[in-house]
Amino acid sequence: MTKKPIREIATAWREDKRPYVKQSTFAAYMLILENHLLPYFGENDALSEKAVQAFVLQKLNGGMSVKSVKDILIVLKMVMKFGVKHEWMNYSEWDIKYPTTEKNKELEVLTVTHHKKILDYIRQNFTFRNLGIYISLSTGLRIGEVCALRWSDIDIDNGTISVQRTIERIYIIEGEKRYTELVINTPKTKNSCREIPMSKELLALVKPLKKVVNADYYILTNEPSPTEPRTYRNYYKRLMEQLGIPKLKFHGLRHSFATRCIESNCDYKTVSVLLGHSNISTTLNLYVHPNMEQKKRCIAKMLKSLGK
Repeated sequence: MTKKPIREIATAWREDKRPYVKQSTFAAYMLILENHLLPYFGENDALSEKAVQAFVLQKLNGGMSVKSVKDILIVLKMVMKFGVKHEWMNYSEWDIKYPTTEKNKELEVLTVTHHKKILDYIRQNFTFRNLGIYISLSTGLRIGEVCALRWSDIDIDNGTISVQRTIERIYIIEGEKRYTELVINTPKTKNSCREIPMSKELLALVKPLKKVVNADYYILTNEPSPTEPRTYRNYYKRLMEQLGIPKLKFHGLRHSFATRCIESNCDYKTVSVLLGHSNISTTLNLYVHPNMEQKKRCIAKMLKSLGK
């Protein structure tokens, strides 16, 4: 075995990986390597559990979330497996421990009143940019998916929106060069490519427009070029301030849509498909948190079925 430092293994792994992943995924891997893994492990030729556990604790103490740390470790494991395959390092098994958190963070969502207020305002103050917020609240689309929507994605006859691309700005590292690039890509996962039915109100908003717009234009700009998520996020923030809506990330519109679906007793599988989640457990973990009343009803129902 010819041992090599992680830095060298990572360089070889990077070139091996490049042809097989989306440009945005590759860019995310590069950022993780540059910002986190190489500064800490770059000169190591082994990855002991003790070293990885110390790295994890350092990141958590620095304020990083458990999810972000786990994402970083996925990349580290891929690099290690690549090194082991080429006999440049030994394989190490890790059993990483994470401090137990006090409680799950509450999802930030709009109240029903604020949800209605935004929809009503947009119906009365229509602009193409406002339409994107309306679409997010009525379909659960992510910001990159809304920014990438073209008029051709709206099917008036069937009353559906087709989600087939997303826009994101990615950070590219090539040797000494560092720059960002706006890329239009297929959505997050294959399940994210989806058809979503439009509500009667949304259909009424877009139906007259479809007759006069250019099908190839982007919906938010009504021009041949799109707006990028960062710009749109800033516009959304200003509009919410103007409406007196408490601060909520744009992604909170998606959470609000999903929460309203669950509150309306929609079945979980349907909500999962509408959101484009790769599996139903993501939906359940995020949005299904029964309260005490629901628990009581559930037990009462069960006992009733037993004839008690």
